[in-house]
Order: sequence, then structure tokens, then C-alpha cells
Amino acid sequence: MVEIFKSINEREMNGKQLHKVKKTEGISDDCWIDMYSPTEQEIAEVVNTLGIPDEFVRDSLDEEERPRIDYDEDTDSILVIVDVPYTRREQSISKYETTPLGIIITRKNVVTVSLHKTAVLDPFKNNRVKDLVLNYRTRFVLLVLLNVAKDYLRLLRYIDKNLDLTASNLQKGIKNEDLYEIMEISKTLVYFTTSLKSDEAVIDKLIRGRRLKKYNEDEELLDDVMIEFRQAHEMSEIYTNIVNNTQEAYSSIINNNMNVVMKVLAAATIIMEIPNIFTSFFGQNCPMPWDEGFKSNPLPFICITVFCIATIVVSTWFMKRKGLLK
Repeated sequence: MVEIFKSINEREMNGKQLHKVKKTEGISDDCWIDMYSPTEQEIAEVVNTLGIPDEFVRDSLDEEERPRIDYDEDTDSILVIVDVPYTRREQSISKYETTPLGIIITRKNVVTVSLHKTAVLDPFKNNRVKDLVLNYRTRFVLLVLLNVAKDYLRLLRYIDKNLDLTASNLQKGIKNEDLYEIMEISKTLVYFTTSLKSDEAVIDKLIRGRRLKKYNEDEELLDDVMIEFRQAHEMSEIYTNIVNNTQEAYSSIINNNMNVVMKVLAAATIIMEIPNIFTSFFGQNCPMPWDEGFKSNPLPFICITVFCIATIVVSTWFMKRKGLLK
């Protein structure tokens, strides 16, 4: 899918022109081309029209591609690949992963390429970014990166709330569903932490590099981008440690509960085994209530029964005193 957007003058306010982004047909100068899950025909059309390297687009569509910056001297094009959050639906469950987003900056245009449609770019398409001017390509790229960092922070806060809810449910009773939920959260945080670390390296190269033209008014925005990514990285590492500690704690709780159950079962087995020793020894010569000789000699049966009950009571008292039945 290929979508093309262009900035247009919306109105004038206090002597300043206000702009909005509008979807358009056909590629022209100072436009933004968004490509997600493109076909071979769409890739060829964009590459031939803009004269950008074909591998820039192909690398951005590689799910295993790592964040990096590349430069092509022949076309004076810059490729910036960052990992962005991506929500994948599996039945009724939302799973959070990361996917590469390629940003190609040419002399006159900006191209974004991704394998999946991501929510990171939706605010720009829906004019939720105030006074966006696509002609300022450096500023637009920095705003995209800033929104990527904010999306990470938004999902991390949601994961934190979800983790608290799951931990609260586990305190009421340990269920496999809650343990699977914590395992999924741990998996998501591993993706986020690894991707944010790589994204930070890319932002650092943008700060130190000279390939991307930076203006004085963009320096503060670039610092904000770096701060947001660092904050997201730190939050991701903190939540990862919390999840790991939570998993270890509940693993210890489960093992402890298992030990308690085995201890109780062992104690109960011992209690029931003591009477069995005496009943098996005297049982051959002791008349039962249904035998003919029971009326004439009921004493052995009564004695053995009373003795068995007494041994059960004494054994139970002893086991409780030793804490084996708690």
C-alpha cells in the first residue's frame, strides 16, 4: 500500500500561515510517501520515480533488519531505520512486538517504509500534529522519531498497569493464565529493551553525524528525541527487572506450596499407616461384627478399634505440634 501526503496552507492566524496534511495522488516535490506492505509494482514505481536505491526499500521491509543509518552518495539519499512498536492481534489477545521502520530522506521528499501498518504515523496522517510542514524534511523526521519514543512510553505505561493487575490476580490465587500473561509481558519487554538500545545508537549518530541537515531550531527537538528514547529505555529495563523478580517470587511460592502439600500428604500417610500395622497383625484372629463368634467375644474388635482411633489422634496431635500438618 502506498499513500502520498502533501502540506497545504489551511489559513492564516496572527500573520502566520497554518498548514495541514492532505492525502494526494501522484508523487511530487515536498511530499511524504508512506509505504507499508507494498507490492513489487509499488516498490518499482516509487524507486524509479524518486531515483532512490532499491536496497533502501528492501532493507526496510526486512523484519530482521537492525536499526542503522546509511547514505548513498550517488542519489544523496539517507536511510534511517528504527524499530517501532507494533501491535499484533492473536485471536482476542494483543501482543506487542517491534518492527523496522525505514525513513528515506531525499533531496525533495521523505519516504517511510514498513512491513506492517504501524500506529506511529497515524497522528501525522490525521493532522493531530500541530502545523506540520512536510517541506521541512529534517523537522518531519525528528517529529516521527519523537512520536516513536512517545509510543514506546505509552505502551510501557500500559504494560506496567497490566503487570500490576496480573500480580494482584496472582495474590488471590495462582492460575496458569496469569503466569502466561507475565511470560508474555516479559517477552514484550525483551523486544522493547533490545530495540530501544539500538534506536538510541541511531539517534546518537544523528546527533553527532553531518549527513542529515540540522538547523538551529531543530537542535532542541533532537535533544527531546534523545531524552524520550533514554527515558523509554530506562523504563523498559526497570519493568524487565520487576517482571523477572516477580517471576522468581511466584516460582518460589509455587515450589513452597508444593512442598507444603507433599509434607501434609506424607504426614497423613504416616498417620494412616500406624493403625494399619496393628489391624493387619490382629486381623486374622479377630472376629468381625458379621462373624458368628462376634457376639460371644466382641472385646478384641472393640479394643483394636479404640486403639487405632487413639493412635490416629495421638499421631495427628504430634504431627500438628511439629508443624507437619500446616
